[in-house]
Amino acid sequence: AASEPEVMSLSAEEFVGPSRVTLAYIAVYYSFVIYVAYTKFRVSFKHKAKGKKFDRYFGSDVEMKFADRVQLNTLEHMSPTIMLMWLYAFNVDVQWATRLGALATFFRFLYPFVAVAGGAGRGRRVIAFTVLASTVPQYLIISYFAFGIGVSVFS
Repeated sequence: AASEPEVMSLSAEEFVGPSRVTLAYIAVYYSFVIYVAYTKFRVSFKHKAKGKKFDRYFGSDVEMKFADRVQLNTLEHMSPTIMLMWLYAFNVDVQWATRLGALATFFRFLYPFVAVAGGAGRGRRVIAFTVLASTVPQYLIISYFAFGIGVSVFS
């Protein structure tokens, strides 16, 4: 007789932590969307005051490009961060998924601040070392999630 597969019992209370982290990451993302809108209107008014044409997408305004980079980079990392955190929570450990997901969200929130501290948004074309203080920990957390999931599901 074939044995029945083990059924995992899940309760919503177990996953409050990852749910909160997901909402926090989304809040960070939308705060950056608002920052882009604010920057767009501020830069647009600045150009109009100087009698210049403002080209939102093909212009060379460094502040606008920086705001776009912050928001789009956050969007780019949202899927792997959130998906891997949830997979880690289901397959490995909910508490560690929550802790590391919160840490990754915190480092994502720091991104524009450490970038500005390194000269971003003022025409600097190289990656500031200060940006690495935000991005490297995130990459390590994402990698840790992926490795842990791999070990869990393939062992």
